[in-house]
Amino acid sequence: MKTTTTSASALATAPVGSSLVEDAYGALTKSFEQFCLMAGIESLTQMMNEDVARLAGDRYEHCPGKPGYRWGRTKSQVGFHGGKIEVDRPRVRSKATGKEMALPSWEEIAAGGYLDQWAMNLMVMNMATRKFGRAVRLPEAGVPADAGSGLSSSAVSRRFKALTQAKLDEWMASDLSELDLVAIQIDGLHLDDHLLMIGAVGIEASGQKHPLGVVEGATENAATVQALLDNLIERGVNPEGCYLFIVDGAKALSKALRRTFGADIPIQRCQVHKARNITDRLAPKHHAAVRRALKQAWEMDDAEKAERLIRNLARRFEQEAPDVSRSILEGLDEILTVVRLGLPLELRRSLASTNIIESMNSVIRQVCRNVKRWRDARMALRWTAAGMFEAKKGFRRLKAYKQLPILKQALIDHRQKDQIDQVKNAA
Repeated sequence: MKTTTTSASALATAPVGSSLVEDAYGALTKSFEQFCLMAGIESLTQMMNEDVARLAGDRYEHCPGKPGYRWGRTKSQVGFHGGKIEVDRPRVRSKATGKEMALPSWEEIAAGGYLDQWAMNLMVMNMATRKFGRAVRLPEAGVPADAGSGLSSSAVSRRFKALTQAKLDEWMASDLSELDLVAIQIDGLHLDDHLLMIGAVGIEASGQKHPLGVVEGATENAATVQALLDNLIERGVNPEGCYLFIVDGAKALSKALRRTFGADIPIQRCQVHKARNITDRLAPKHHAAVRRALKQAWEMDDAEKAERLIRNLARRFEQEAPDVSRSILEGLDEILTVVRLGLPLELRRSLASTNIIESMNSVIRQVCRNVKRWRDARMALRWTAAGMFEAKKGFRRLKAYKQLPILKQALIDHRQKDQIDQVKNAA
């Protein structure tokens, strides 16, 4: 089937009602993308011709005062709709050096475009690289994904890899000193049996949430956690500051946190994990009663009464399930931290669990679900960071953000009280 194309300049100068206009608008109705591409190439060609005339003069004229001379044309590529298209580019050489001179219009358009962003955006939405061309180009629209258009699976993968690595490097070197952090959540995410990512999410006094960093490791041990904390401190988190840390209960986390931020640092163990760990070891007939008792304790405003209620719960299972009884009491000093700080109930509900970072981990799993084999830790870090960036787009301000000044003051009072106690003990 024979097809015809109409240039943008011809369309602009054609009289209204002519067959040229009708044909062009007929093509426009079928494919607006093709029309935009045609008009864009026409405009780019005109801009490049103007640059050539400025550097080498008009065609077929000798211009001794110009710095360059024409040197034919060549095929080059520019980004368009997720891939690349070929355009005919004029060339100019310098009279002084004999080297090719850059055309300002070409340099600007060649450096621009969103090819990497196209690749990253679709891949974090689980678009397979082999389907990328079909996702961004529709052959029936007149702009097919031809060979060499940068839409092959390998080309898309290279662009995704380059952009995610650049973003990861920039993010892991970014300054955190400007963030007014009051709480930090830390948790691990297993990508496979021997690959673990440990990430951190910070909460500012304004209620805004920020992914802070991520490190890789084989297990959730103190050394891996320490590597993450060292990175945060290098980037501006004050080791002398007082923050509320929310963790899932791993002893390595608490050990590294107390070693880095002080033995008195407030650590809140995730109450959701705690309740799940207890009920998973009990017969189903006890689940409702145990959850009810734990919820009652966690919603009390008096920490001593709450602790007494939890100890009574543990005492009930001393004979029937002694290991569960010990599990209930394990980490008791950390499970009621938000109560001891005197925080309001609504704020305690927001900060007594690792739901924020667990939600981010869920997004990371969704982003990484098409990955079948992790080649190395660098690849895992890039994909995890891409998932964290995607999760950040959905972050909302903390529900109880208006009560965060209470937490900030409570942390200041907590640190001052500890300093006074240290002075008394030293005396």
